Amino acid sequence: MAGIQPFAGVARAPFLVLPVTLVASGAAASAYSNGFSWLRTGLALVGMLALHMAVNALNEWSDYRTRIDFETERTPFSGGSGTLPSGSLSGRTALIFALACAAVGLAIGIWFLEVVGTIILPFVIVGGVCVLFYTDVLARMGLGEMAAGLGLGALPVMGTAVVQDGFLTDAAIAASVPSFFMTFNLLLLNEFPDEEADRRGGRRNLILLFGRRAAALLYVLAGVLTPLSIVVAVGWTILPPVALAAALPSLFLLKPVGWALKSPTEPVPIPALGSNVIWNLTTNTVMALALSAAVIMM
Repeated sequence: MAGIQPFAGVARAPFLVLPVTLVASGAAASAYSNGFSWLRTGLALVGMLALHMAVNALNEWSDYRTRIDFETERTPFSGGSGTLPSGSLSGRTALIFALACAAVGLAIGIWFLEVVGTIILPFVIVGGVCVLFYTDVLARMGLGEMAAGLGLGALPVMGTAVVQDGFLTDAAIAASVPSFFMTFNLLLLNEFPDEEADRRGGRRNLILLFGRRAAALLYVLAGVLTPLSIVVAVGWTILPPVALAAALPSLFLLKPVGWALKSPTEPVPIPALGSNVIWNLTTNTVMALALSAAVIMM
């Protein structure tokens, strides 16, 4: 187990619950509209886990190389794992591990291309760009939050739905919208504690581009748009009424939104960071359960 722990560190193992909830949401959306395959859902999950580990390990490797991880004040939700600065794993080994995980994700993507067809090619290409270029390119161009919202939010939900039977339904698109906003916000709030380290490391995230107050207001806006997008999708009969239950976890936003509106120049309270994560995971999970219940009630 001692040999596995450093790899779990750079893979950010505690955060690997996120792709599970995204795949579950996408599979349930497909089941609600068209069909469902355990095999294809399982492969999609393995691929997403591998890609999430890849982007996390690449981020750890890059932040070690640029010395960002030597300057962050770590919290349970930000600042890196500390694996590489501690010497538990070499930077070279972390890079090889990241590329191996990316290769697993690519192999599964190629298999789906053969089985499902070229409809998933845009998902493979955009997802690959988000994984391989997130830290050293996109996060230095002011596009990091958008890339996170796509690569670890909307695309996994829609992609999981597409690989079931080759169709992208309105329900899958609707389920992906709140996932985009939530992962966008998941990264954005976690960037506040790392502001100075990111600035010295050459990053250009929304906090550094627009300042803490403006970035905090963007956080609030994306938070409000999350339950609103669910309500609108139900109102337009794209999602079933039971999907409204997925708007309820937005109550977890009270702490982070309260901080964002009242004192964004102050450090983000740890409970607010925790509520941000719980909101994200719970909403995706409730969406998956709600859509599954709608399938049973059909």
